[in-house]
Parts: sequence; structure tokens; C-alpha cells
Amino acid sequence: MALHPDFPNLPHAILDPAIRWFPADEALRATSMDKLMPPLVAVLRQKVKEFRDGGYVGASDTSRSLLNWWFKTPHLIPQADGTMAEFQYFFSQREALETIIYLTDVVGVKDKFDLMRFDSSGAVSASMFDETWRRFVVKMATGAGKTKVLSLALAWSFYHKLYEPGSALARNFLVIAPNIIALDRIYKDFQGLHLFFNDPVIPDNGFDGRNWRDDFQLTLHVQDEVRIAQPTGNIFLTNIHRVYAGEDIPPSPDDDDTMDYFLGKRPTGATTDSKVDLGMIVRDIDELMVLNDEAHHIHDSRLAWFKSIEDIHNRLLQKGSALSLQIDVTATPKHNNGAIFVQTIADYPLVEAISQNVVKHPVLPDAPSRAKLSERQSAKYTEKYADYIDLGVIEWRKADAEHRKLGKKAILFVMTDDTRNCDDVAAYLEGVYPDLKGAVLVIHTKSNGDISEAASGKANEELELLRKQANEIDDPASPYKAIVSVLMLKEGWDVRNVTTIVGLRAYSSKSNILPEQTLGRGLRKMYPGGIEEYVSVVGTDAFMEFVESIQAEGVELERKAMGDGTKPKTPLVIEIDNENEKKDIDALDIEIPVMTPRIYREYKSLGDLDVTSFGHQIAAYLKFSEEEQREIVFKDITTGAVTHTTILDTAGVADFRSVLGYFAQTIMKDLRLVSGYDVLYGKVKAFVQSELFGREVDLESPNTLRNLSELAATKALLEGFKKAINALTVKDKGDAEIRDTIKLRQTRPFVTKDQGYVVPKKSVFNRIVGDSHLELVFAGFLDGCVDVVSYAKNYFAVNFKLDYVNADGNISNYYPDFLVKLGPNRTFIVETKGQEDLDVPLKMARLRQWCEDINRVQSDVAYDFVYVDQESFEKYSPKSFKGLSEGFREYKL
Repeated sequence: MALHPDFPNLPHAILDPAIRWFPADEALRATSMDKLMPPLVAVLRQKVKEFRDGGYVGASDTSRSLLNWWFKTPHLIPQADGTMAEFQYFFSQREALETIIYLTDVVGVKDKFDLMRFDSSGAVSASMFDETWRRFVVKMATGAGKTKVLSLALAWSFYHKLYEPGSALARNFLVIAPNIIALDRIYKDFQGLHLFFNDPVIPDNGFDGRNWRDDFQLTLHVQDEVRIAQPTGNIFLTNIHRVYAGEDIPPSPDDDDTMDYFLGKRPTGATTDSKVDLGMIVRDIDELMVLNDEAHHIHDSRLAWFKSIEDIHNRLLQKGSALSLQIDVTATPKHNNGAIFVQTIADYPLVEAISQNVVKHPVLPDAPSRAKLSERQSAKYTEKYADYIDLGVIEWRKADAEHRKLGKKAILFVMTDDTRNCDDVAAYLEGVYPDLKGAVLVIHTKSNGDISEAASGKANEELELLRKQANEIDDPASPYKAIVSVLMLKEGWDVRNVTTIVGLRAYSSKSNILPEQTLGRGLRKMYPGGIEEYVSVVGTDAFMEFVESIQAEGVELERKAMGDGTKPKTPLVIEIDNENEKKDIDALDIEIPVMTPRIYREYKSLGDLDVTSFGHQIAAYLKFSEEEQREIVFKDITTGAVTHTTILDTAGVADFRSVLGYFAQTIMKDLRLVSGYDVLYGKVKAFVQSELFGREVDLESPNTLRNLSELAATKALLEGFKKAINALTVKDKGDAEIRDTIKLRQTRPFVTKDQGYVVPKKSVFNRIVGDSHLELVFAGFLDGCVDVVSYAKNYFAVNFKLDYVNADGNISNYYPDFLVKLGPNRTFIVETKGQEDLDVPLKMARLRQWCEDINRVQSDVAYDFVYVDQESFEKYSPKSFKGLSEGFREYKL
């Protein structure tokens, strides 16, 4: 059940259905994959791939514009340091939206019978669907960004209803949270509509001729705090109990009075100036979409939650309308018997999320570590499980020490079997471990994992405080370092700093808890990017057996040595080695001047582009048959390999505008241009019409569209435009001056992936991590050179970079590999390389220019460079840095 060997590591990479995980041996992929997955997913993945590869043919204009904006347009987001970074949605988020839009626009799904057409198992029947309205379920691993999917779906429905004549979607939205803590999290994202504008959810005004931002008029109503109920443009954010119709809904098995605070009291129908019956409001509007977070709550037609939504739909039917669509997002769309919701249309399983470092990696004690643990013969709960508690505290302490270096703290989570023992463990932690005194937060939960107030007997004011403390526990200012609970909170609690879970109980089927829910609160990552992070899981044999059952879902549980003397289960922390008494940090420090950029892009008007002077290779204009004209062949521009072939219906042939728009957007993304689409589109149109094929062509002709999909035409167009735009806009200022100085000892601690490293004697850093074997060997060489005073790896966190023009003509940044100080007045910049690529000569020319510039404007330190190729380094084995610099002269002249 391992992942396909070609499964990509990056969460933004497009995933081919042929390499997705499925619960069987790879040898059974061709014959059994579609039978072992959620029944609709296998066919839908392939159909949506064709939809995507074909340029979203069949989607409405509004949907196509939004898909192109979200997933094909470059989005540069300002960073805290003033730089710009590209924002990309995860593929799992993209696939979810593409599938929803495909089913709505292209297929025209109206009910369960339309969905059943995609069943690949042969086992789905109409009786498995309880609802009579459109309902799509999106399965996404915890921490994979379900709220972003909800925000995209909401915006799509709003614009679709606004711009598309006859749209059956809605501009009113009921966003349902499973509990008050989840509601707080969603409210934080939706407040002031920040998420929609901070993320690139809303296109810029003018994109594809629409005033998107001006038209996005929505009011957020939270719980019963409804100000003005307009007929459209409302987001009602609530938990499900606020949507009950009154006393006519029978209570569910999980619906007891102790949840009134956290899930909201049922409305009584009374209306005041400040409080309005939300249940009546959503029933008195004419259009509505339901967006359901952590949707496994609504899994049974007998439950009040389901009946509430059914009641909304029925009331809309009475008015000649209907519930437009219900979209559920959850990591565990499963019934109590383990069967997955048949409405599941997209699936991003935990095994894939872990592989792509979207979430933490669960780590269990290895066999020798586990063998040291035993349940003691004692009637006292904490004495009986003292070994497990102690190991958890040891692992938490090691993790906390590492994360504190980065301004973060680690959280210990302990799960017990009842409230009395919960309190006992809390008292034990505070009494035995001084660093946990006054730092343990107790949260009592019911038998199914939801928060309970009855067990603790707390008053409303105390519960409000508990809610605040639970939400703020990640904050370094919070006094709490550990949580003890009867169960892991099942969902909605968006805490990222849980690094250690201790389980002191088993689970029964009565609790309806799944292994992924147990691990879920420890899976969210603490740091951005693709760095591997870990959550250590310790517990009794019964608890560990339960956790290990998640391996049936393909999750590979790592096992490592735990306890005193073992490494912390954290990413590698690189920091200044201030605590090493053998190092003189001041003497080892290296200062690097920061120069003003020489290379810059002068944003002239793209209108200055002369498409008649590209000097491109003329593409042949071939004649294709009518059948061939309907077969659009997509090829990789680098290899020429066919990536996909789409057969288009006569009515579904994409017009030239969408194809030209795709080329314009691709050029902008590759060159990181943030504006000028309209001008560039016109230039692409003129180039294709008159220049690309060396003759005038008819853009309306299907034969022209077919020719544009040919590799030669695609390559000539994209490379011609990028070369011309770079020639027009990329400039070298010709000089530079010092604007700042980098001091290595001022580098802030940072994390990197766990990989090979050297513990250096001659560096301000505690570790020198090698991105290759050559870098590790070279670091060892520098550490042993008697003529080297100090050296350092030029980590990204150092931020020493040089602007240069790469082989494609684009402006790029070059980070040299090593900084080497030979004395107070001489420093070398070193580039190591195993295999040379096209950019190496360009980087070395820029490094040589930088050295000349810096030596011209100051004379305190002489800066030089050396290029070290692996073959020569291994062949000649220099004994000193002087010998290296004198012998390795490539790119010096």
C-alpha cells in the first residue's frame, strides 16, 4: 500500500490519477484501484483531469475565469520582510474546486441519480443517499486547508449566481461549524472578509472584463447577531444547533443539555433587537448554499442535524426554489460502521498529505523504547501509567527546548479514560514536574469527544475562559504547556504546537472515534514550507494498537528511539552556537556587504513589444482532418512527450480566446509579471494571427486551434515572447553601492529538514547542513584547513544573494554555497557543484562582477571567489584553502 514511486513531494504539483494512493498492492492498481476507493472518486479524478487539461471546456464563463485566476494566474503576496513570494493553492484544494465545478457546470448534476453515474464500484444504490438535494463531500486530511476550499466554493457560487443567467446557485450562505471552538476559527478567517482578499480568492477588477472586487458585497452574521437581513449577500456563520426549527426536531443521541454552550442553544422563536432566530432567517430567503465544516456530524438521516438541513430545503421547495448545493468538507467522511459517505467526490488522504509534508509525521517509540514501558500494579491511575506519562514528558521537554529557540513552544497532550482520572493526571503533572506547575489545562469531554461543561460543573464565565485558553494555547504568552482531556478534541481546534500525544486509554466502537481524529489535533504544522515536522505518540498497548490501525489507510508510522539521551523529534534547528564555550563567536563571525541590485526589470509598457521582430522559428501550419481538429494534443514543451489528448464535442470546441488567454497567463506566470494581461493578450493574438506560422491565419478556424497545440508552435510562441519581454525590460544598471552589512552572528534560528550535517569547530553555526554529499565533505575540509579562520554555509536565512540573468533571460537570485574567512582582511565566496548546468557560467560571471564591485567601493576586506567542481576536488584532494584557491581557477578569467 505504499505510495507510487513517482508520487511528487510538492503539494502544489498536479497529481495524475494513475499515481494516487489506493489501499492495495501496486500490482493491483490496474485491476482493483477503482473498487477500493470512495466509489465516485476514481472516475471523477480522470474526468476532472480531462476537464483541466482541456482548458475547462464546458464550464461557464464565470467558472472558467475563476479557475484561471485561482490556479493559472501568478499571485505575488507581500512578505513581512518586504519581499514578494508567490502564493499557490495546494493541488488538493484545486482538485476539489475543479470537481465541484465540473459536476455543476459540465455534467449538470442535480441529484443523487446524476452522481451515481460515476460509481466505479458497482455497489452504490439510491438508498445510500439520504438527501434529495445536491450534496458533494470533499475528503481532505486534517491541516490540508479545508477552510480555503470553503472560501473558494463560496466565492464561486456568489459570482456564478450574479453573472450567469439562469444560475441555480446562491448568494446566501449558511456556514456550519461543529462546535463553538471551530466557529471561532472560521470567524477569525471570515471576519471582515479578510480571507477572501488576503488570499487571491477575489480576482482583480478588470480581469476578464468583470469588476470582481466591487461586486463582492457580502455581510457576515455570526450566530444570532444578525444586523440587516438583505435578500442576498449574506454569510450566516453558526453551529448546527442554531439552525433548528424549534421543538419539532427530535433530539439526536449525541444532543444532551451539557452542550448548550459549546454548540448553542436551540432558538425559541423569540426575537429581540439584538437577537434574531437564525433558523427562521435562513428559511425566509429564496436562495441558499450550505457549507459544512467537519461534516461527519451530519451523517445520519435520523439525527437532528440532518433534519434541520432537510427542513431548510423543504421550505425552499414550497417557495418554488431549492437548496442550491451542500458542500461538506471533512477528514473523516465515514458512518459509524466505517463506510465512507457515497457522496465523496474528491479525496486527499492522510498518507498523501504526510508524504508532501502538508502535516506532521506521526512517530512512535521503537521496540527497545517501548519494551521499557510497563503498567505498574497500582490502584492509583497515575502510578499505574507513570512510565508512559514520564516518557511523554521527556519527549515533550526535548521538543520544547528546540522550538523555544525559534520563539515557539511545544504542547503536551494527555488523554485519559474518565474525568476523575483526567483531574488526577493534571495534578500529577503539576506536582511531579516543576516546569508544568500551573501550566496544565484540563478540558473535560463527553464520551464522543465533544467538549462537556457538565463534568466539570463550571459556570458560564469559567467556560468562556476555558474556550479562550484553549484557543490561545499556541501563543508563547499563554501559561499553558500541557492539556489533559478525557478524549482528544475531535475537530475544529486549530492548534499547531502539539508535539507529543500520550494516550492512557483504549477506544471502543461506542465512542465513534477514528484513529485519524485521535492524531488529528497533533497533525497541524508549526512552520510554513515543506520542512518535515513530527508528532510523537506514546501510550498504553491498547492505545497504540488503536493508533497503529491507521496503517490500513496507508499511513507509514515511523518508529524512533525515545527517552533520555535520544534526539528530539523535531526538525533540525540551525542557530548561532552561543552556548558552545569552545567558540569565540565574535572571532568566527563573517561580515558580508549587501550591494544595491545591478539587475532590475524596467516595467516599460508591453505595448512596446514588436511581435514582427522576434526572429522565431516559423511553425508549420498543418492541415488536419475534421476528426483531428477535435483531438487536441497537449505536449510537454521540454521533452515533447504527449501529456494528454482530449476529444472535444463539436459544441464544446474551445474558442481561440481561451487558448490565447492560456498562453498569455503562462507567459505572465513564468516571468512573474503582475500586470499587463490585456496588453499581452493583444500581442499574443497579433503574433499568432500574422507571425507564428509565417502567414495570416484564421483564428476562428478549428484547424488553427489544433495547430496551436503542436509542440513547435507552442514552443515558438512561449519562448519568443519571454525572450522579447526580457530583452525589453531586463537591464543592468552598471554599478552598485553598499547599502547594508550582513553579520552572520545576527542570523535568527531557523528549521531545516532532518538530513546529513557536520558539527563544525570553525563556524558561528551549530550545524552545517549539506544539500549534497559534496557539501558535507567540503565543510569537513574547511573545518580542517589551518589557514581558514572561519566558514559558514550560506543558508537562505543568512539572505546573502546576488541578482543575475539566468539562461532563460529572467531575473533570478543566486545563493552561493559557502562563505570562508581567511583573516580579518580577506574573505572568499565559494560555489561547489557536482554537475554543471546552463546557469553556472552566468552565476559565476555575476559573482566575479560582485567581487569587483565590492572591492572597488571599499578596501577594508578583499573579497574573492572560487568555483569547486566535484570531479576536480575528489581528484586533486587539496590540503589547504590556499592550495584550493590557487589550483581551482575556472571562471577567474
